[in-house]
Amino acid sequence: MKKNLALITGGFSGEAVISYKSAVTIDNNLDRSLFNVYKIDINKEDWHHVLADGRKIEIDKNDFSLQIDNHQVKFDAVFIGMHGTPGEDGKLQGYFDMLGIPYTGCNAAVAALTFNKRNTVAAAAFAGIDVAKSVLFYKNDGQNHQLAVSHLRPPLFVKANNGGSSIGMSKVNNPAADLDAAMVKAFNEDDEVLVEEFISGREFTVGVFRVKNEIVVLPITEVSANADMLFFDFEAKYQGKSSETTPANINEEMANKLREAARKIYQVFNCRGVVRIDFIYNDQTNKPFMLEINTIPGQSEVSIVPQQVRAMGWTLKDFYTRLLEEILYKPIL
Repeated sequence: MKKNLALITGGFSGEAVISYKSAVTIDNNLDRSLFNVYKIDINKEDWHHVLADGRKIEIDKNDFSLQIDNHQVKFDAVFIGMHGTPGEDGKLQGYFDMLGIPYTGCNAAVAALTFNKRNTVAAAAFAGIDVAKSVLFYKNDGQNHQLAVSHLRPPLFVKANNGGSSIGMSKVNNPAADLDAAMVKAFNEDDEVLVEEFISGREFTVGVFRVKNEIVVLPITEVSANADMLFFDFEAKYQGKSSETTPANINEEMANKLREAARKIYQVFNCRGVVRIDFIYNDQTNKPFMLEINTIPGQSEVSIVPQQVRAMGWTLKDFYTRLLEEILYKPIL
């Protein structure tokens, strides 16, 4: 018998635009022979599903069900395809935990931790994972920003501490001249701003997931912003202003160090489902430095994880089915 599957999209933040793109790809590649798929749009106005005839049906938030005509639809599982809050920061995960509905991706505690960039790098550093030096600021905390970052070597990256997709991010080469404007831009996106020291090197991103107790590392991608871009920001990611090479053209020593770091991070943070981990590989130290963990990585047609899945020789339909089997059935030991 086919399982009822809720595909969650939308969200409460500016990342909703990416959520809708991801949902299209996921929806197009879910196996309809195994799942009855209901796309659920969760936004600030309502939670709803749109029927084929155009009718909009509201979700009953008491048990996360749909009442379609005289039939109640309850869900066997949830595929979370939402970036930003409340789908990537643990809120929806906690809600589904209370209802006892299994969902793809990390649990509520891991999602909440990794959504906060400062907490993520602090936990990583505690576990012996290499990360950049950084300073966290809170809105209206009265700190002297220039003085607080004076021990960091520019250029600096200024970013919203919670969230993803590089929205509100700036690269600051001259803190005396440009830091204040970058802080304002980041504070427009979040009440917490992280300022990180620049680490020179090549940028890589690695998809990781677990199947039957085995941690699988997808083919590594090298990411390079186009010459007219200062860094890999929102435009570079989603408006075609970057180049991505999958699999990356690197030697096996570098590849192994990236894979080992990715597996360790996945284990240390108790990740589940597919995550994408961003690194800078520093040539001077010959080590990868973790930038951040994306627990709901993009799944749009231009996103990196779908590229990596195809490079591994899988179809997205196979991949999404494996992710769902992990939460619907006990893995075979």
